[in-house]
Amino acid sequence: MRIFRRALRAPHALTLASTVLVGAALVAGCGSSSTPASETTSSAGAAAETVTVSHKFGETKIPADPKRVVTAGWIDQDFVLSLGIVPVGSRGGYFENYDSFPWVQKETGGKGVPAIEGDSINFEGIAAAKPDVIFAINETVDQKTYDRLSQIAPTVVQSADYPDEETPWNVQLMTTGKALGREEQAQQLVDQVNAKFAEAKAAHPEFAGKTLVSDFTSEANSHYVIGKGDPRNAIFDGLGLDTKDTVGDVSEEKLNILDGEALFVNGLSKEQMADVPAFQRLNVVREGRTLYAGSESNLSGAIAFGGPNAMMYALDLLVPQLGNAYTGKPVEDLSNA
Repeated sequence: MRIFRRALRAPHALTLASTVLVGAALVAGCGSSSTPASETTSSAGAAAETVTVSHKFGETKIPADPKRVVTAGWIDQDFVLSLGIVPVGSRGGYFENYDSFPWVQKETGGKGVPAIEGDSINFEGIAAAKPDVIFAINETVDQKTYDRLSQIAPTVVQSADYPDEETPWNVQLMTTGKALGREEQAQQLVDQVNAKFAEAKAAHPEFAGKTLVSDFTSEANSHYVIGKGDPRNAIFDGLGLDTKDTVGDVSEEKLNILDGEALFVNGLSKEQMADVPAFQRLNVVREGRTLYAGSESNLSGAIAFGGPNAMMYALDLLVPQLGNAYTGKPVEDLSNA
């Protein structure tokens, strides 16, 4: 598992079609214009076949209905897949079992998504996939990297409204939908997830005013606390749960930071943490208010990738057990869920 920082916000996509069409009508009605009608029609048609997406480096014009999509961001493939498009290449090096996740299996017909290998952006691998468009929203992209990607194909990155790799899930989804010409479908998915959040909060009034510590880790003696606004905390933010002020690495000496009303451990199973004395002494652990998701579990992947289908999968598993944690009932072990 890779622990990574993030922040971004997706831009507002615009279409130039209406502007060009109005211009064409004015030209057609003006007898003194020297612009041939064929050129005007051609310009309007070209504009109608592109979508313009704004981002922190300017604008990207994307051909309408792109067929070959490559995702260079860490989790961008999960958002593209949710809109019914299987990328011809995606970022490798993060959750090698991605293709086995249930929501991925459903969208790809069990075939999975081709991975472009490398722990950093593999420009040669991306170029070899011959993309019509590249998504690198959930990635730290500088101007040099953007320019290089743009030489391969039109590239969509985060806006300047959020820190790198921290674009909210709904903003990333709507940006992806606009770029792919599937904005209506993206909005439907946003509405479905929000409805699921609303349903969960209505059924569990005990969530109101509660805090939860989210611990991303892959080693029993190493902990990393996720904060509010981090995409990996989106499920808990959506449920209205608060977080502590501490974000980042937590040493063994300060392990009490993990203590609180509820704890979610993402990356290690309950069994793996059973032999860690300092961890077992935490009240939240001793009193059974801790939830676990092992590194190879579907739940861990759903939290980490955070596309709309992944979020709905995670909500079905987490909501009942969070309710139990806050009401003193036995919490089911989700280590392998």
